[in-house]
Amino acid sequence: MHGTHPAHDHPHGDAALTVLPSALTLTALLAVGAAYLLAARRARRRNPALGWSGLRTAAFLTGLALLGLALLPPLGPAAHGDVRGHMAQHMLIGMYAPLALVLAAPVTLLLRTLPPARARRLTALLHRAPARLLGHPATALALSTGTLGALYFTPLYDAAMGTPAGHGLMNAHFLLSGCLFVHAVAGPDPAPARPGVPARLGCLGAAIAGHALIAQAMYGGFFVRVHAPVDQVRQAAEIMYYAGDLAELLLAAALVATWRPERRDRRRLPPAGPSSLADAAGPAGAASGGVALG
Repeated sequence: MHGTHPAHDHPHGDAALTVLPSALTLTALLAVGAAYLLAARRARRRNPALGWSGLRTAAFLTGLALLGLALLPPLGPAAHGDVRGHMAQHMLIGMYAPLALVLAAPVTLLLRTLPPARARRLTALLHRAPARLLGHPATALALSTGTLGALYFTPLYDAAMGTPAGHGLMNAHFLLSGCLFVHAVAGPDPAPARPGVPARLGCLGAAIAGHALIAQAMYGGFFVRVHAPVDQVRQAAEIMYYAGDLAELLLAAALVATWRPERRDRRRLPPAGPSSLADAAGPAGAASGGVALG
């Protein structure tokens, strides 16, 4: 297989070198979870009739748990020196955790808990051209699936795995691009530039095909620039192929769930400006175009 060599020898070092990053990661995850729970409590107190879905809260906590599974021992340290561990971590951080986190509608929750003036500033930001461009499924597809070829078919993977900072940046990219793609395809939060369901289905289909092609190329050893034993690269490719299919099936189910509320109502509603979008997602009501989670 072209470009496959013995795996990097990354010494684990002293236990303290693993304990401190793990403790910081766990603290950050707990802090984010606590902030979401406090915001959900505030949303329920502001509007007891509307409340806040317990299923959305459960989804957010599940996403944080998946991030913890990916970043904390034993998988977190193993991902530094084993391409199979890396791929499992990639699936959790880039596909499964984003699905749960985005379906928790964190932006809608933020809009419901912010003071009205700040909520309107946030919705105005969502209507600006950069946010519209980032929120388009084609952009999200390019940033998530489109970058995988550059990662595994160039020396970029080895360069990123060569330093803790590079590995951290790669994981951050997986998480942010994964969240962006889920949001663009089936997210419940406000998305002024989101196209209709057929266009989003097309982008999802392109992502499925792209993952499959990259996984098959890795398994067959075509164009691969990952320095690891051949059998490890093939097992990593299998993880990408099968775990990626399941994650994309779940995303497709979330997309189907958004089909019903969209098509009929949009023709009757006035154009949504920054103010009306803040009102729709704020204390008076839920954001439109979302997945019904109760």
